[in-house]
Parts: sequence; structure tokens; C-alpha cells
Amino acid sequence: MEVQETRVQTNRVLTIPNILSMARLAAVPLFLWLILRPEFGGPNSDGWALLVLALSGVSDYLDGKLARRWNQISSLGRLLDPAADRLYILSTLVGLTWREILPLWLTLALLARELMLLVMVGILRRHGYPPPQVNFLGKAATFNLMYAFPLLLLSDGEGLLASLAEVFGWAFAGWGTSLYWWAGILYVVQVRRLVKADTEAD
Repeated sequence: MEVQETRVQTNRVLTIPNILSMARLAAVPLFLWLILRPEFGGPNSDGWALLVLALSGVSDYLDGKLARRWNQISSLGRLLDPAADRLYILSTLVGLTWREILPLWLTLALLARELMLLVMVGILRRHGYPPPQVNFLGKAATFNLMYAFPLLLLSDGEGLLASLAEVFGWAFAGWGTSLYWWAGILYVVQVRRLVKADTEAD
């Protein structure tokens, strides 16, 4: 692990992992449009939205794996990857809440956590620190939510498949939300320790 860190190619932009992350970001507006299409009189495009989300998940897996395998980990990639995750979560929250598939309280709970992290990032920048890297707990939370949202989208229908999707979707949503806040609280603790160490050093 230490050897890999010393060989990070921080200045490269047009790497395959970064291109995958850029493509994932570019597909966010398409994904949101597909979810909201029925709300504006268009046909139901949930199948296409799920396909975009599935491809996003594949690219999310590939960009990290390829970056490590080909030693193409970059500073840009470290920004693009979590940014794409957050934008997909945000767009899904907007779409599913608009369609009344997700309750407003859950959306507000997840958005409040994002607001808390933005405040923490601002505090870190004032003290000269970069944004915290995504930890395993944060990745696990995102993993659960990225399973929950497609399942809840599938639950907006009738039949056995919709019923099963609702049960499993809410299970993943519960786990994901809990882990999301847990990871957020750990970030707050980390920021507090760094700021306290800076204050004591001064």
C-alpha cells in the first residue's frame, strides 16, 4: 500500500479511470430526466433510468479497480469519484421524492448529512487540510443506498416483483441511511481532532 501511494500520478487528467468518472458525471442529468419524465407527461422510462444507474455502478467499480491496477490514481480522480456518487444520490433523492416514492423526511435526513459534511470541509480548508478521503464505512453506506434506490424505483408498480423490491429497497435504505450518518459522525470526530491538534500546536 505504501509503495502504491508513492507512485500516485497526481498530474494526469486524461486517464481511463478519470474518463469513466467523467462519463458517469455526464450521465447524471440524463438519469434525473428519465426518472422525472412521467411527471411531465412523458412515458415511463424507469427501465432506462435503471440501466443508466446500473452502468454507473459498473463504471464506479471499474474506475477504482483500473486506477489501482494501472497506477493511475490521481487527485482529480479522488474528487470525481465521490462527486459522482453524491450527485447520483442527490438526483435520485430529487426524482424519487418528487414522485412521492421516497418520504420527505428520509430525503431531508440524507441532505442534512451532506450539509454537515460541507461545513466540515469548509472548516478543514480554513485550517489548510484537504477534504477527507472516503472511508470504508462511507463506501458501504453509498453501496447500500445505490441498491436501495433502484429497488424503490421498481417498487412503484404492482405485482410480486414490486412488493419484493419494496421490502428489500427499504431494508437497504435503512442500512444505508444509518451507515451514511455513522460515517458522517466519524468525519466530524476526525475534523475535531485535527482542529484541536492545530489549536494546541499554536
